[in-house]
Amino acid sequence: MDRAQKAESVAELNRTFNGVGVVVITRNLGMTVAQSTDLRNKMRDAGATYKVAKNRLAKIAIDGTDYAGLADLLTGPTALATSVDPVAAAKVVVDFAKTNEKLEVVGGAMGSTLLDVNGVKALAELPSLDELRAKIVGLVQAPAQKLASVTQAPAGQLARVFGAYGAKEAA
Repeated sequence: MDRAQKAESVAELNRTFNGVGVVVITRNLGMTVAQSTDLRNKMRDAGATYKVAKNRLAKIAIDGTDYAGLADLLTGPTALATSVDPVAAAKVVVDFAKTNEKLEVVGGAMGSTLLDVNGVKALAELPSLDELRAKIVGLVQAPAQKLASVTQAPAGQLARVFGAYGAKEAA
């Protein structure tokens, strides 16, 4: 990797750090290509990214961002899981680490708040942004559905009364 490629890699990582809601650092302990591909596909489906980066370049890129406190965790064979949704990356990484012992969660950060392994696991248990939006929409729609059923109830009762009178006269 020459200087120009390194500079471009640092600039790309810096843009990533400035535009995400969460960064989770993992340690790769010998995952196969198929396992890495599977993890990347799951991350992509959740709206997150998983990238292996040189620690020196990541430390340069992280300097001056909210995630500067993560520099101490960048040792050994690490990879970065990032997402705009503060829960997506943590959820996918923690779920994948449960089934694959070759992936270890080292820590992470949500903005300037550093998270240890337990903090990342707690973050992964929270509902995602899409799930929260769905719950809010459900709560907003519930009163409207109740109002519609209450206003339709008298008309239904009248129809049943008229149907009963019609059946009584026919008999």
